[in-house]
Amino acid sequence: MAASRQTKSSFAAGELAPELLGRADLRAYANGARRLRNVFIQPTGGVTRRPGLRHIAMLPGAARLLAFEFNTEQAYLLVFTDGLFSVYLEDALVAQGPAPWSTAQLPQLAFTQSADTLLICHPDAPPQRLTRSSHTSWSMSTWSLAQLPTYRFLDAGIALTPSGTGGSITLTAPGAAFQAGHAGTPFRFRGRLGVLTAVASPTQASLSLGEALPDTAASTDWEEAAFSPVRGWPVSACFHQDRLVIGGSRDLPNRLWLSRSGDLFNFDKGSGLDDQGIEFGLLSDQVNAIRGVFSGRHLQLFTTGGEWMVSGEPLTPSSIQLNRQTRIGSSATRMIPPVDVDGSTIFAARSGRAIHEFAYTDVQQAYQSNDLGLVAAHLIRNPTSMAYDQSRRLLHVTMEDGGLATLTLFRAEQVTAWTRQETAGAFTHVAEVDGRVFVAVLRQGTHRLERFEPGFGLDAALEGASATPKDRWTGLAHLEGSTVGVLADGAPRQAALVSQGAVTLDPPAMTTQIGLSYAHEIEPLPPELSGVAGSRAAPLRLVSVSFRLLETAALDVDLGRGPAPVAFRRLDTPLLDAAPPRFSGDVRLAALGWRRDAMRPLWRIAGDAPLPLTLLSVTTDMRTTD
Repeated sequence: MAASRQTKSSFAAGELAPELLGRADLRAYANGARRLRNVFIQPTGGVTRRPGLRHIAMLPGAARLLAFEFNTEQAYLLVFTDGLFSVYLEDALVAQGPAPWSTAQLPQLAFTQSADTLLICHPDAPPQRLTRSSHTSWSMSTWSLAQLPTYRFLDAGIALTPSGTGGSITLTAPGAAFQAGHAGTPFRFRGRLGVLTAVASPTQASLSLGEALPDTAASTDWEEAAFSPVRGWPVSACFHQDRLVIGGSRDLPNRLWLSRSGDLFNFDKGSGLDDQGIEFGLLSDQVNAIRGVFSGRHLQLFTTGGEWMVSGEPLTPSSIQLNRQTRIGSSATRMIPPVDVDGSTIFAARSGRAIHEFAYTDVQQAYQSNDLGLVAAHLIRNPTSMAYDQSRRLLHVTMEDGGLATLTLFRAEQVTAWTRQETAGAFTHVAEVDGRVFVAVLRQGTHRLERFEPGFGLDAALEGASATPKDRWTGLAHLEGSTVGVLADGAPRQAALVSQGAVTLDPPAMTTQIGLSYAHEIEPLPPELSGVAGSRAAPLRLVSVSFRLLETAALDVDLGRGPAPVAFRRLDTPLLDAAPPRFSGDVRLAALGWRRDAMRPLWRIAGDAPLPLTLLSVTTDMRTTD
């Protein structure tokens, strides 16, 4: 009979995909787990129960969340719903106003911010600018461009005949060239810029010229507005090197426009001088519809077919260079803005099965794309939004199935660890505002705004305090009819039913936290026994397991007979129950029984007590038959 002791000192590889259960040779296997639910991986390798969610507000419908940071002291959360925008400051609603987008259009919205103005794009709606005047004064209006870019959409052989040389003239085409939506849009004829004031028919339109024509000869030299109700609107935008960059439009998905330097809403190309506008298309061997433009070390383009680098110091019509770097691609149906993490750009792959890191390498002078979810591919399922919490080094990604995948990314310590968060409902969107992570959640058919709250152990929760003990706690209308968890005076109570927006406690309490319970789970990978008696299939007995804990108030462990609470003993206190004070140190549990199933976990931590739990390491003592 052979004895074996194994110590797991880190969970820095996170939850591994089932396909890796046979790859004990990988470094990730030694530092990974089979299942991690409702926990975060610390940059140091430990596992901690995730904080609960504070209830902020009920929402009128599906929502898109966005951070708006005006300065270091004023950071807002913008919430876009069907025909409405809402502004939150310090969890309070401070402003609302009408918005032109429907619920179906929200996934395609793209944003970029400059000082007190947010620019918003959608391929089927005129671009808008949301401007902050004060905490409570916000206004939305259509972009006012000094000069729109123009483009020739129709056959280059179509010639237009003017009725005169100046002022208001009529243009006549040999076939259908005009649509009603052209009225009021810029139009360039023989190098002269004007405005189409009216459309009489598909072959005739009125043009108001600002500069006279030399004669009334027919000409094929004409262009219409690149953005219009007829041709669609910009898809994405960003600011780079003092220029406004527009990436793609509905009818020109692979085209890029850069405004004049210092004149952000003027796209006049002029004669090609260094400070004038720039325009070009992405030409390659595959479709490259632009899905995002990002200002980093270089101007980065994320398209449906790959990732591109636009270089030039500075960018000018003569110095600009465009090079494709990788061929991952981004989603064509949903805008998921890339996020910056320590100088690298994180983006969601077009496949919906990967999150990639787009990083520049000085050695190769090029960008590389690394799959951050390679060992946890089962957790990446059609992402819908991303947000990075810099203070805790956590990347949160909402999924189409309503789950939330969380990545702890810390390159210096070689930590790339995924876990999955679940709640009584579905996570639909996530945003980070000045170190606070907000989520839109669908619960019981209604949409809510909630926020991860350190110190909370329940979801959709609210806290309360009273100078004297009281038994009836109100303000819970958002949980009407739900069975809720209760933390009263720091200790868990029996579940209660919310009726008429309140719960009744017996005995009364002075402080409470009331919300929906959620369970955490930590399950290890199957033990690697090839070095013990030379066989993985040999009968195995778990003799004991020791958990090293930090500031832990409740621990439920399953050694094969179901989860059971563990009582902690400290030198300065008697035996403790699940209530505070918190325990730091080693807990050793003895186990009995032999097992032949090598895939069965030796131990499992699972529980829903709304109390803190941090697991630092696990040591197992085992025996196998010879």
